[in-house]
Amino acid sequence: MDQAAQGCPCGSGLQYGACCEPVIRGERPAETAEQLMRARYSAYVKVETGYIFDTTHPAHREGYDHDGTRQWAESSEWLGLEIVATEAGGPADERGQVEFIARYRDQGVDHAHHELADFVKEEGRWLFTDGRSVRPKPIISAKVGRNDPCTCGSGVKYKKCCGR
Repeated sequence: MDQAAQGCPCGSGLQYGACCEPVIRGERPAETAEQLMRARYSAYVKVETGYIFDTTHPAHREGYDHDGTRQWAESSEWLGLEIVATEAGGPADERGQVEFIARYRDQGVDHAHHELADFVKEEGRWLFTDGRSVRPKPIISAKVGRNDPCTCGSGVKYKKCCGR
């Protein structure tokens, strides 16, 4: 099957040739921060690591490891991209944030990279600037008192039901 006719790795539901491929190949620019994020994920999947470097803001390229990035992209099995949320980053904006989860398998171990990525638009072109890992939110549960109604819904006090 023609590579461009395959489903896009970014999970948009479009064919690769109609979604991220023209952005990665420079045939059209990413119109939004989210579209750039999707294209960057697809670039990892397709091992187009030059695109990753080119779409990183020049002020944030220090320490970029071309060989390490390529090796990681080639050795990982890419399992999917989930866009959790976006803030700004539209066609008329100059800045945007995209929260995403990139799932991949490396050396037989599944990983979920959860990040809040920052983007800036300069001279009409979206660029990645920085990203921060998103930690899982703690589960908050209210403490049940001994004389409170049981949480199981029995109508009996907690101490006489599940609190025994």
